[in-house]
Amino acid sequence: MFIRNFMGNCLTPCKTHADHKTVQHKQITSPTKPDSSAQLPKPGVNSSPVVQTPKNVKDLRQNPGYHNVYIFSYLEMKIATKNFRQDQILGEGGFGIVYRGLIDETVRQGIKSTQVAIKQLNPEGFQGDREWLAEVNYLGQLSHPNLVKLIGFCCEDEHRLLVYEFLACGSLEKHLFRRVCITMPWSIRMKIALDAAKGLAFLHGAERSVIYRDFKTSNILLDEDYNAKLSDFGLAKDGPMGDQTHVSTRVMGTYGYAAPEYVMTGHLTAKSDVYGYGVVLLELLIGRRAMDKSRPSREHNLVDWARPLLVHSKKLVRILDPRMEGQYSPRVAQKVANLAYQCLGQNPKGRPEMSQVVELLETFQSPPENTDNMFAQRGGGPVTLYEVPKSPDVNTNEANVKIPRSEERERRKESRQRRSEEREAGIRRSNQRSEDREAGARRREGPKPRKNRSKSEPPQIEADLYSPSPCDSPMR
Repeated sequence: MFIRNFMGNCLTPCKTHADHKTVQHKQITSPTKPDSSAQLPKPGVNSSPVVQTPKNVKDLRQNPGYHNVYIFSYLEMKIATKNFRQDQILGEGGFGIVYRGLIDETVRQGIKSTQVAIKQLNPEGFQGDREWLAEVNYLGQLSHPNLVKLIGFCCEDEHRLLVYEFLACGSLEKHLFRRVCITMPWSIRMKIALDAAKGLAFLHGAERSVIYRDFKTSNILLDEDYNAKLSDFGLAKDGPMGDQTHVSTRVMGTYGYAAPEYVMTGHLTAKSDVYGYGVVLLELLIGRRAMDKSRPSREHNLVDWARPLLVHSKKLVRILDPRMEGQYSPRVAQKVANLAYQCLGQNPKGRPEMSQVVELLETFQSPPENTDNMFAQRGGGPVTLYEVPKSPDVNTNEANVKIPRSEERERRKESRQRRSEEREAGIRRSNQRSEDREAGARRREGPKPRKNRSKSEPPQIEADLYSPSPCDSPMR
């Protein structure tokens, strides 16, 4: 199983900056000789000519074929990332490290300055040339506003790097699940859900359908206006053709997001992506991770726990993310929950098409807001910060993320302390229940006879211990 991290970072509400805007690049089809007359296509326009897809890196070197991407040298990549400096790192995962970079005149003459994210493949990591080449092939041919744009690549000697547009607000995962974060409003969550659905619908509706296969919150990136784009196409596959009903392939992805029929049989269809979309939609509604081992055992798997509750309005209100309280209509929330329920159906044929999901979500969108104020409370009050309880790694299949030893020790210490406190609290509750039972028994039995009276003398009951029963009250 793979995990991939984000290509951006955003600790505060994002604002538009000039250096973050996507610029038009001059077309370059070789590392040494730029063509100053051509321009890259605008986002959302799939203007790439039909080319023969390279089957391996050797084919790619001999005939790059993609006229809308740059081919960079390794030296240019070193310059763009300041020699891969540590303070330029944006994230790290099974593929390797993602660096923030700057492509400008110092990198290549005649190119306009723009911020980029540069992913360097780790030769000893979980991905190899096949996954790297898949990203080049798919993003080199596909263009859509809700797919991250591939600006260029480098395959010099053993080096494998990909250059993407820089998305200032990082991943959806960071905004939903960080320990201290700005509360993401309902309207923004629905906007992100719609954008991600449009990206998947575009892939499924292509001339040769593409199955994304790794749809999850860490692969949904956000720009400065919180427009969502799908990234990381290393696991993408061509969909079935002709009379084929599915594609048989190795089971890969992330536990908690993969469709059950795909995990059991290896049969991959577009409906496998719909299931993964349903998981993310559920995370947006409830504000919890797909897999969370820090919660009670029956709540470890979000889908298993929450899906049966989605169709009951009273139960749904209790499980929706409390940070969104008062921001949505219960009627609309129920409709979105019903959509998630359908996407997560066990029978893939019963799941909706992504085009249908887009049509439905478009009816739930709120009027556009000013991005500078989209996270402010009503009335211009201060921004609400929400502290998520600290917890150990919640996804055992995402343990490839490197965690500093000091932070890991601190997490373990906190986990032990939390378990100790829970045990002590349980003991206190048990003792309290025992004391309550004993006190009740004493009240029912009455006080014991005093030793200084005869057995025939009636006991003297203290007035303050006497509690009239309902039977002592006069009849009416």
